[in-house]
Amino acid sequence: MIALVGAAIAPGIALMSYFYLRDNLQPEPISMVVRSFLFGILLVFPIMILQYIMQTEWNLTNAWFQAIASSALVEEYFKWLVVYHTAYKHVEFDEPYDGIVYAVAVSLGFATLENFLYLIINGLDIAFWRALLPVSSHALFGIWMGYYLGKGKFTERPALKHRFLALSLFIPILLHALYNIIFLTVEQWGWVILPFMLLLWWFGLKKVESAHRFGSKTAKSRPH
Repeated sequence: MIALVGAAIAPGIALMSYFYLRDNLQPEPISMVVRSFLFGILLVFPIMILQYIMQTEWNLTNAWFQAIASSALVEEYFKWLVVYHTAYKHVEFDEPYDGIVYAVAVSLGFATLENFLYLIINGLDIAFWRALLPVSSHALFGIWMGYYLGKGKFTERPALKHRFLALSLFIPILLHALYNIIFLTVEQWGWVILPFMLLLWWFGLKKVESAHRFGSKTAKSRPH
């Protein structure tokens, strides 16, 4: 059981540590990051209940609906709601990269408990693939969500602010849906999902660098 718990939580903690340590301008309070991570864990339960209701009570069992609406849309929408209401409006959200820190924290909290539940059911044999694919993909979706939340928070023009907030929800849903569709439609999915994940990592790390550059610009423009 100890090995299972370790295998379930280690990927999330490692990824969270990496993205937290990338916050080199003004690191967020650990308490805020842990709180966001815990909110992500708690999100698993209402989302699982809603997905269960969709499948059993509403009889929405179509595979495409499950992949796009029940999984991608529901999960990313609820994660976005949590980040927006608990971090985006908080005084500690004081630089663009903070959006990435908080969105990744919520996403990894969700992914960590989800990973734990999957490993309980399926065993440690899938632990490596769970860490490589579902856990890291949730973190990468969180990068895009947090990047555009950070852009929206520190953009003065209302039209652009609304556009960035819309993108912070739409793009993670789109990427999550594409991720699910690969498993749904491609028989030899390994040949497609690995390049897809590499691209997600490449573009995700570019967004991290871009958020830092944007943060440096906004810091210089603020009155001292």
